[in-house]
Amino acid sequence: MTTLLEVCADSMASAEAAVEGGAARIELCSALQLDGLTPSTAVLQAVREQFPKLKVHVLIRPREGDFVYCDSELAAMERDISKSLPWADGIVCGALTSDGDVDERTMRRLIAASQGKPVTFHRAFDVCRNPIRAFDTIAELGCARLLTSGQQPTAVQGIEMLRELNRRASGRIIVMPGGGVDASNARLIV
Repeated sequence: MTTLLEVCADSMASAEAAVEGGAARIELCSALQLDGLTPSTAVLQAVREQFPKLKVHVLIRPREGDFVYCDSELAAMERDISKSLPWADGIVCGALTSDGDVDERTMRRLIAASQGKPVTFHRAFDVCRNPIRAFDTIAELGCARLLTSGQQPTAVQGIEMLRELNRRASGRIIVMPGGGVDASNARLIV
């Protein structure tokens, strides 16, 4: 199994630190204190120019709070994806229904807007009401990855769910542990 280091970066300085620390890929966002929002196109362009070989996946999240989006928010997300595509290697997003299920309609639109670039379903998964059904839906939608802490506050606390998801993945999707992962616990999680 190959382990690839991806780091969440919310500024040029954190992107630089991620590269210095050995990251092969970053999830570029803004406002990490709000669990991440869509970064500006200018920051995305600057990261791409400074690190042309770094894989950059862009978080598409128009606001803090829940992951239930109205039509105008969805339209804004589609525009953000379109503006990001020239510089992004992948898109990170997630949408839920008000009942806590994966919003398949919204995800199909976001995946289509990504124009074939890999899509990672983000930690919205961690608040889904039925994680196994949600996991299967995410895989069936064609997402390349699932970023999750195993429905717990941190990936260490969610190790049992991470094991189950990896078992169920069967090559359909990559389960990417996230949330509280650092040098002190990465080996345990892997």
